[in-house]
Amino acid sequence: MSSGSSIVFDSRAVGADSILVVDDTLILRERLSLAFEQRGFRVEIAANFDEAVDVFSRRPTDLAVLDLRMPGRSGLELLARLLQIRPKTRAIMLSGFGSIPASIDAVRAGAVNFLSKPADADDILGAFIRGDSPATPQAIVEFPAPSLARTEWEHIHRVLGDCGGNISEAARRLGIHRRSLQRKLRKRAPEDPPIPLIDDEDEPS
Repeated sequence: MSSGSSIVFDSRAVGADSILVVDDTLILRERLSLAFEQRGFRVEIAANFDEAVDVFSRRPTDLAVLDLRMPGRSGLELLARLLQIRPKTRAIMLSGFGSIPASIDAVRAGAVNFLSKPADADDILGAFIRGDSPATPQAIVEFPAPSLARTEWEHIHRVLGDCGGNISEAARRLGIHRRSLQRKLRKRAPEDPPIPLIDDEDEPS
């Protein structure tokens, strides 16, 4: 189920046949990989900068979904490297934490859009479609501060991913009862305010 809308996109709608997913959280990589395969894409996955460069050098893709913050070299560094290898690849940057400077850097470095986590396959493909038009190097992306509920939701899912989906271990690390964690996991992500794109020309001088 899409957290943003009920619209389902596929490879034909986006005009691409292949996609690279780079994220250090195993459960997120696998979930997105399966969802993109079901939508007609050839999917490549990687957990970090080095794996992504190796995979992309051998099997480049039309699209790339990159995690901004990963152990080692960042998603911004990876974006620059991938565009050196294949300049026409379209990339979207994902981040669990809204960062105005990072979003500006990502767009100016060549990303077509920037999404806050959690984002599912349809959120991402919709952002690729929207991003071809509004997300330009001259755009400034403003991120509202995430709510406390949203921050908690993201933290829980990151810990769960680090535990390989093991709910009991995740509950132990979080210091809560297993049933409490199961109740939280059944809830959808709290909605944050929409992210406006403000063109440089609209800024007050």
